[in-house]
Amino acid sequence: MKSIFIKDIRAGDLVDDIFVLSEKTMAQKRDGSNFLNITISDKTGNIKGVIWDRVDEISAGTASGDFVQVQGAVSEYKGTLQLVVKNMTTIPADSINPSDFLPATRRDIDKMFLRLLKITATMEAGHLKKLFETFFNDMDFVRKFKNAPAAKKMHHAYIGGLLEHTLSMALLADRIAGHYSGVDRDLLIAGTILHDIGKIREFNYKYSIDYSDEGRLLSHIVIGIMMLDEKLKEVEDFPQDQAILLRHMIVSHHGTREFGSPEPPKTIEAVLLNYIDEIDAKVNGIRDFMAKEDPNESWTSYHRLLGRHFFRGKGD
Repeated sequence: MKSIFIKDIRAGDLVDDIFVLSEKTMAQKRDGSNFLNITISDKTGNIKGVIWDRVDEISAGTASGDFVQVQGAVSEYKGTLQLVVKNMTTIPADSINPSDFLPATRRDIDKMFLRLLKITATMEAGHLKKLFETFFNDMDFVRKFKNAPAAKKMHHAYIGGLLEHTLSMALLADRIAGHYSGVDRDLLIAGTILHDIGKIREFNYKYSIDYSDEGRLLSHIVIGIMMLDEKLKEVEDFPQDQAILLRHMIVSHHGTREFGSPEPPKTIEAVLLNYIDEIDAKVNGIRDFMAKEDPNESWTSYHRLLGRHFFRGKGD
């Protein structure tokens, strides 16, 4: 049983508990001796640490992704908390409680999935209905789709996050499709549901959220295209032009090559998908960031990635 979670750690604390070793990199001091930069995590967040002593011994006995017993003291370095580690040893995975380390959606996963099924049932295009039947009749796919995170850090980075993100986007897509004339509602909703399916294989999420080898080598975009093509083979006479448009939506949903899309969006539906994805990811990420901040402060700390503070509003 964990005695302390990362969200509760403060400067001056002494720590002796189990965490996930998320990252570990060797570096050198000016005198040429080694030290270790590490990041440890649990379901409430992560904290960076440094190991100055017994570096080679500790490094040889641990690997990224391990559960580790960490002893050390917490200080503040350049405005952020840092754990100065005195000792770190590997703990067998079967001796820990995964719920201590994997953050999870607060929503009911089965209810979210049922709501998504109801949305696909409203599609008018028979070939798309058949396509989703092949996905949702695949129990291995459904199990992974229900549990996968949508990211490692940025947004919906928790068990059930992919389903939560996908459902939210599908609901937005349904509303937006009715606002603009000429939008293929079925295609847009299909794109929102399929755009991130590759993430069920991009991430490992049994004990902690990290990239799989396949995910690092191919990315969820390439994996998603492969998964879509596998299912398209099971749908008789699926229109080839529709298959190309679906592939394009997966390929282009990041918006630009700079952000990982091989091609930018080139249909109205693909453009809408990109912005719906951006809206949902940003709002979720900002809300999570705000939730971890001091509730007594009107402004958050500086969000480095987005380059700004966020205003929380004046308290009563």
